[in-house]
Amino acid sequence: MKPVRIATRGSKLALWQANYLRDALMQKCGVAADIVVIRTSGDQHLDLPIAQLGMKGVFTKELEVALLDGRAEVAIHSMKDVPTELSDVCPVLIVFKREDPRDVLISRMGAKLMELGAGARVGTSSLRRASQLRKVRPDLQLVEIRGNVDSRIRKLDQGEYDALVLARAGVVRLGLNARITEVISPEIVLPAVGQGALGVQFFETNWDELQFLKKLEDPETMLAVTAERALMAELHGGCRLPLGAWARFDGATMNLDACVLSDDGLQIVRGRASRRCENGREATELGRSVAQEMLAAGADKILQAAGRTVA
Repeated sequence: MKPVRIATRGSKLALWQANYLRDALMQKCGVAADIVVIRTSGDQHLDLPIAQLGMKGVFTKELEVALLDGRAEVAIHSMKDVPTELSDVCPVLIVFKREDPRDVLISRMGAKLMELGAGARVGTSSLRRASQLRKVRPDLQLVEIRGNVDSRIRKLDQGEYDALVLARAGVVRLGLNARITEVISPEIVLPAVGQGALGVQFFETNWDELQFLKKLEDPETMLAVTAERALMAELHGGCRLPLGAWARFDGATMNLDACVLSDDGLQIVRGRASRRCENGREATELGRSVAQEMLAAGADKILQAAGRTVA
């Protein structure tokens, strides 16, 4: 068969992901693949905070278009970038084994989070991270930062920031483990929905030709991400919602922790539940039930105050 064309963003991390998929296709499926680089809206507007771009799928929409117009057969995404509302014809069906989903602190002088001086400038692109950090360190300056991991670390080294908060998965995948000052406990900062997981998107009608992709799927990661995304969908969340969620297995039991915060971090509603999950339906039910409990506990008021409505 012809090589499978993989649509991807052009950042160093996105290309790592695409090459990871290409290598996995050859090693596990015996299928060759080519990489097609696509520039996304999120990459074209690095001067604006993600939450201000005013659109869903800022890192995925153009990749989906590449599938629709025939430039590629599959697209590779970081699952934390994938909107809850997907195209009916291009659902994400395959999710790889997850990397550690936690966030990390990289500081210029080696200080850990609770050791940073008052007023220290901490760069982050995420409302989720900023809101949770304000809860424990309201004296820090949480400053918006965009760009790829390398450019962010360069700005840190040049003295523009005292520290950065990044996803551990991306730092590790780029071989920058030595720069990590501290892995931040999920009790302080819960990860983003889908963080650390990679997903492959393609036409549902092409399933017969692409069934070999099933060999790459990790069932536990797939179910964990399904639960997190069901929770986010029930809360009508996205990049503009300070929402953290982390589902993981203990044997056959899935544990799901979640939180919704006001932008200033002063209000927070947490949710937690455990349930035996053996399929997507059970994982979805777990995510929805935790979201409903959070709404009943006051998450709806936080969302309404921020101008985000919940049906």
